[in-house]
Amino acid sequence: MFADRTEPGADVQSLWRSARNVRCEVKTCQTGKISTAEAAAQSHTAQDTAVQTEQSKDAVQDFQQEVQVDYTGLLSFLQRAEDAVIKELNKNWKSHAFDGFEVNWTDQDETVLCLHTLSYPEAQDQNLQVTSVSWNATGSVIACSYGRLDDGDWNTEKSYVCTWNLDRRGLNPQHPDLVVDVPSSVMCLAFHPSQPSLIAGGLFSGEVVVWDTSRTEDPVIWRTGMTDDTHTDPVYQVNWLPDTKHRNHSRLLSVATDGKILVWREEQDGRLALAEGFAIVAQQIPRSTRLKKMAWGEAAVGVTSLSFSHFDPGVFIVGVEGGYSLRCSTAAQTPALLRPGGSIPLRAPAELAFSPHAGPVYSVSCSPFHRQSCFLLPPSPRNLFLSCGTDGQVHFHSMLQTQPLFALQLSKKYLFCVCWSPVRPLVFAAASGEGVHLFDLGRSTQKATVSLKQSMSDCPVYCLEFNTKHTRLLAAGDAAGTVKVWQLSSDFTEQGPREMSHLEQLASEIMD
Repeated sequence: MFADRTEPGADVQSLWRSARNVRCEVKTCQTGKISTAEAAAQSHTAQDTAVQTEQSKDAVQDFQQEVQVDYTGLLSFLQRAEDAVIKELNKNWKSHAFDGFEVNWTDQDETVLCLHTLSYPEAQDQNLQVTSVSWNATGSVIACSYGRLDDGDWNTEKSYVCTWNLDRRGLNPQHPDLVVDVPSSVMCLAFHPSQPSLIAGGLFSGEVVVWDTSRTEDPVIWRTGMTDDTHTDPVYQVNWLPDTKHRNHSRLLSVATDGKILVWREEQDGRLALAEGFAIVAQQIPRSTRLKKMAWGEAAVGVTSLSFSHFDPGVFIVGVEGGYSLRCSTAAQTPALLRPGGSIPLRAPAELAFSPHAGPVYSVSCSPFHRQSCFLLPPSPRNLFLSCGTDGQVHFHSMLQTQPLFALQLSKKYLFCVCWSPVRPLVFAAASGEGVHLFDLGRSTQKATVSLKQSMSDCPVYCLEFNTKHTRLLAAGDAAGTVKVWQLSSDFTEQGPREMSHLEQLASEIMD
């Protein structure tokens, strides 16, 4: 009934193949066959040459034949010119036109950059301002003090001293390497000139304190305490002075608005004892000054700033609240007529009063430059100093005359600090209510070369300081509680040829 059987397969004709055969000539591709050929170069002929053009041997021979030298005439010319050439060579050999000139093979940097913006958030939360900045002896650590310069009331609010090591690999701009809590506003500070860990500060309370930043537990190593010798007003500047009797020790100078200039020595028990002192009183100010409405009496005149001469350690300039600057001497023996009090009688150091500003003087800076010559044309750069104040002017002074050599209206707002460059005789910086101004007198004596915005809101800059080790760095502290470290361009740090002579000439022309 059932049997195996094989049937042939079903065959269905493809409609797609027939349609494709109609449209395409070749079934394996959509396009026709492309002809190709291999070749080693695009051109059939090639030729190697050592130059772009070739010159025939005949042309070279013709050129050589055309060159004819008149050796007799050349010799005659050299003999005629010999005396004049030798005269000029001798003249140039004796010239000093390139004295001090050094070839700089590096690229010139014409920009000023902000390298770091440092702050301590806790101090900013209290609306504290940066009142002072200082570089340590190595130039790698920057310190700032926090307080308030716009608070005239007795201030007992806690403040801080902060330090950052800019060479540290893990630098955190908002996390200082060291924070020192201080019970009163710190109005000023200064690192020791040779011991990198020592820093002195002046407080709103009138006290002077020295901290050792290598001691994290209790950094205070010396302090004046509150005695009859202590300042009764805020301390606005501290300076380290070399101790002539003990080479390994330093003395500390402080100035305050109580009119006193006090020199302190270190004691074994951690106390700063008064070694000597001066006082600026109205009665001791020379009457030759043209000050008006001056109360000639025993009233103390508030001292706001001080700068020592770099070449005569016995001479210093002070700026006072009355608006003028005074040349003073440590050798003065005239007693200051103050009410009795304190362990040591104070002396009156004022010798010469300079023409005043229209408001209090906030900063003075003596020139660190002078010529190594015994033939100095007055005024010598060693006798120059700068002063600035609330009138927005910088006065360019010679210590030898009362009138300023010239005055620069640098800002419509207050000027809080002025500082001479440590490497360029014609460059100085000023801190104002608008920012930082860099001046190059070689370019202009009328306007700032560069004006730097410390912040977007025209925040006042209260303090600044050049780095004497890394001379391209400038630190500036402001009212917002931040410290900016600026990298200066080579234009502000590389001294040009005969720059000292230019400064002397500039001062002499103005005097004439």
